[in-house]
Amino acid sequence: MANSDEFEKFISAEELEQRIAELGAQISADYAGKDLLLIAVLKGSVIFLADLMRNITVPHSVDFMATSSYGSSTETSGIVRIVKDLTMSITGRNVLIVEDIIDTGHTLHYLLRFLKAREPREIRIVTLLDKRERREVDIEVDYVGFVIPNAFVIGYGLDFDEMYRNLPYIAIPKEGFFGSEVE
Repeated sequence: MANSDEFEKFISAEELEQRIAELGAQISADYAGKDLLLIAVLKGSVIFLADLMRNITVPHSVDFMATSSYGSSTETSGIVRIVKDLTMSITGRNVLIVEDIIDTGHTLHYLLRFLKAREPREIRIVTLLDKRERREVDIEVDYVGFVIPNAFVIGYGLDFDEMYRNLPYIAIPKEGFFGSEVE
């Protein structure tokens, strides 16, 4: 695991566990008696998805998509690519997109257009983290874990250059963490 002197804990493992249990209960109530398909946006959402699934009490299925818009930087490139598409049909289904973090909204806006063309019954969104002050595209988010300030965060599935996803909490890197690579 990373050296804890490199970052400060922002959202504890206990806070994550409690909020995800609340989200799971709310989603379970909203989808009682309905078909539910969770679509996880890889890679960042995988830990959130696993914990959320264990807290959703209604039957549901899961599929995965992967998009790319960051590369190895801390800033989005603005160009969205579908790197892995779904394996299941979503036509006529209740879809819940599971995101780790929403900031500018460009990736999710692209993904919503892409998925709506497949004619699901409905599409809703759950995100663990919402950076509303960075939003450039109007996106309606149905379930939000935490609203956070405009800070680069790592841990609990979120990475910097594919590292630090394994932290059991959300952290903010301290000054000097990125070295001279990122300004």
